Amino acid sequence: MDFNLTEDQARLQESVRRFAEKEVAPIAERLDAEAVFPTDLYHKVAEMGITSIPFPTEHGGMGFDTLEMVIALEQLARADQSLAATTMVSVACGLIMMRYGTKEQVARYLPGIVSGKAIGAIAGTEPQAGSWTAGITTRARKVDGGWMLNGEKAYITNAGTPLTSYVLVMAVTSEPDAERKQYTLFIVPAGTKGFTPGEPYKKLGWRSSDTRPLYFDDCFIADDSILGDVHGGRILLHRGYQQARVFLSACSVGLAQASIDHSIEFANNRKAFKGAIGSLQMVQDMIADMAVGTEASRLLTYRAAKLADEGTASLRDLAYAKYFATENGTKCADLAIQVHGGWGFMDDCAVSRYYRDNRVCTIGDGASQIQKLIMARDLGLDVQF
Repeated sequence: MDFNLTEDQARLQESVRRFAEKEVAPIAERLDAEAVFPTDLYHKVAEMGITSIPFPTEHGGMGFDTLEMVIALEQLARADQSLAATTMVSVACGLIMMRYGTKEQVARYLPGIVSGKAIGAIAGTEPQAGSWTAGITTRARKVDGGWMLNGEKAYITNAGTPLTSYVLVMAVTSEPDAERKQYTLFIVPAGTKGFTPGEPYKKLGWRSSDTRPLYFDDCFIADDSILGDVHGGRILLHRGYQQARVFLSACSVGLAQASIDHSIEFANNRKAFKGAIGSLQMVQDMIADMAVGTEASRLLTYRAAKLADEGTASLRDLAYAKYFATENGTKCADLAIQVHGGWGFMDDCAVSRYYRDNRVCTIGDGASQIQKLIMARDLGLDVQF
């Protein structure tokens, strides 16, 4: 296997790294403290072409694949995982639209996502239904010319920004007394009557990424706003989650690398015990653990992305990457705080933000426990979920 990046991939990696260091890293702390969606900064991300990376040129994209998007997200998350999360969700939303939307739907909604002038959101999670999508209760009832949507979604990223164009909403569309629930994925444009984004959550991390509940009260959705087929929404939502798992893995790899970068710099400059603490074996042990875990995470994530581009990625391949990379991200942030000592516990120390940001990565897009169940089932064990 060739583990080297191509010339195009290396150029992309370097250009996003330079952009993140110049435009993102210097203001990441302020964005975290203010907890306001950075519209202007997202426009700069778009101007860099990052939002267009995995889309074909006929749709205004750069014509790259999942692996190139992973490379870019890693560098973006190295400066600010919150911004990378915003970007990855919108891109994943656009990829679902491109793959399963009608020509009319694609023409209406995709250009804004690709250009970065608009943002998309995916609304599957509810207060009582996260990884367990069978617990979804938001319901769409068939009426003349469309559907009437009622229910509530929770913890939805990108749903209430000034740039939000549409939200993909999964709802139950089978009859209430049906033996088996069936689900449909609806395109709900921002501003639709009966669709109300709630107030943003006050969060532990990802503070400048927009996250809020959504409420649907007799929200009318026309028939031509169904994505894919009626009753075919659950598989499309899961495919979206699978795409997002690779992207989220990359976000954790970038944050883990940033934890290493800061720890090495601090260890080489912090003086104690008659020298730099980087000369102490216990500190070296922590940083070495961070480095090997991050390199393994990167390899698993790049491999999952490459297999996805080839169309051969299994759920287990994605689970390996998502589980290991996100858990390693939290471990590295934790060790980075330990290396920094009391300074690491302060809000204005970057590694404390890394710890807060990455914590949700082991929950979203299928919790770590769900990833282990996927692995166990794929390995031939009798798993019931």
